[in-house]
Amino acid sequence: MNPYPVNQPLEPQASANPQKNRHGVTRWWYATGYSFAGLRAGWGEPAFRQEALVAVVALPLSLWLGQNWVETALLAGSVILLMVVELLNTAIETAIDRIDMQWHALSKRAKDMGSAAVLLSLLLCMGIWSAAIYHRFL
Repeated sequence: MNPYPVNQPLEPQASANPQKNRHGVTRWWYATGYSFAGLRAGWGEPAFRQEALVAVVALPLSLWLGQNWVETALLAGSVILLMVVELLNTAIETAIDRIDMQWHALSKRAKDMGSAAVLLSLLLCMGIWSAAIYHRFL
């Protein structure tokens, strides 16, 4: 017998995640709260805290250093991108640690790739800022 009847409508199933049952402004409201909870959790990570403190200086500085809106967007965007990648790296590490704290080659590989992503975004940020400073002052 076919377990997947073709002509029968699917019955809605209760979701284990209450967020999936919310719609419109209510969904947006809760999603915003979850995002702020994620930022608070990220603040608990020293690397994210350092990058956030650098961003407090770098973002206003990008308005002054950038000579047009494209340069300003690249300067500010590279700093924000670095913070986004750091949060994603932290999420990967947290998920891996939740699964199992024992050393495993695949866990190490996932964490190393997250760390490499942070390194690449940091190099991109430094390259953009170095080029802008060179262009502006030399």
